[in-house]
Amino acid sequence: MRIDTAVHFYSSGERRYNPKIHGYDGGITELGTIMGNVTDLGTDRSVAILGSITAGAKVIRLMSPAPPQWEWLTIGDDEAKHRLTTARTVLKGNTLIVGEDNG
Repeated sequence: MRIDTAVHFYSSGERRYNPKIHGYDGGITELGTIMGNVTDLGTDRSVAILGSITAGAKVIRLMSPAPPQWEWLTIGDDEAKHRLTTARTVLKGNTLIVGEDNG
């Protein structure tokens, strides 16, 4: 298994003016980047795990845990947002199954 793809984790909060810094804070925040192995979720596994065939579903295998309280992630240089469908902590890392966010 090759750990060769950057996975970027993001969170969003309410954007507000902060007079102490004379600017805005909040909004979209990148929580971190973790290298991982990313593959497409096959149709058989999609039906077995999710109960239906989900287009754009990916399996992400990480050697370290994802940042806490993340809302969405992007994979590599792709700008498409992916949201968590299910997660597993296995013996040798963490596995996330994510689906492409169409909204």
